[in-house]
Amino acid sequence: MAITFDAENIDFPKIKKRATANWIKSVAENYGKQTGDISYLFCTDEKILEVNRQYLQHDFYTDIITFDYSEGDRISGDIFISLDTVLSNSIRYDTGFTEELYRVIIHGVLHLCGINDKSEAEAEEMRKAEEAALAMRGSM
Repeated sequence: MAITFDAENIDFPKIKKRATANWIKSVAENYGKQTGDISYLFCTDEKILEVNRQYLQHDFYTDIITFDYSEGDRISGDIFISLDTVLSNSIRYDTGFTEELYRVIIHGVLHLCGINDKSEAEAEEMRKAEEAALAMRGSM
């Protein structure tokens, strides 16, 4: 079981893969989950739009798409992250690119752990979970 990070047609972001994978495992453990195979693909807006159209029949850009293959308490999935949109959001929300990137990285894991963000109440729960996870990263 592995957590992998790849990039397609875009420069790989400056993250520490091993430390990030350990952080992801710690966050999952807080939700009573073990990590299985989790694959991250950092990509462009165009790639995420293509994935959104092909697999979800959505015709819009987004920062992240998570495909959940979890079984029981073992979380697994493919997570696509548009670095273009992460950058746009970091500017829009006046946060650093790296902070926004880690927020999006853990957002996908939180979805795999069962946290949703469709309703306003769920979105608030997701934000709190993201903040708690980001605080954990700061202590690592």
